[in-house]
Amino acid sequence: MPNALYTHLQSVAHRLIGKYGQQGTVTRFSAPDPVEGGEPVPIDYPATLVPMAYQAHEINGTVILAGDVQIYISSVGLAIVPSPGDTVTANGKTFRIINGDPNRYDGVTDVVHIVQGRLAG
Repeated sequence: MPNALYTHLQSVAHRLIGKYGQQGTVTRFSAPDPVEGGEPVPIDYPATLVPMAYQAHEINGTVILAGDVQIYISSVGLAIVPSPGDTVTANGKTFRIINGDPNRYDGVTDVVHIVQGRLAG
């Protein structure tokens, strides 16, 4: 059962991301058909998000590289949990998701998705 506190925090995060963020897209690539084969099919999910640069002291050159961004994605209305292998389009650029955290403190309610994005090559 969802905790009322986390449901409230989810709505606050959604409101702030909506106010200060932008519309973007999370794209998940479906696996090719196991019998017929083929190319992965991209499925786009509209999202409200805020991309932010990492601070200089957070960039360590191994896990977080220069140019990586931290992307806050509202969980409200998003049909998937963004995860590595997905891409995010923000500011007219496409970022591969390297790491992600749904911030699911009660095990049920995704408060906000925070992902590490790296420019897709």
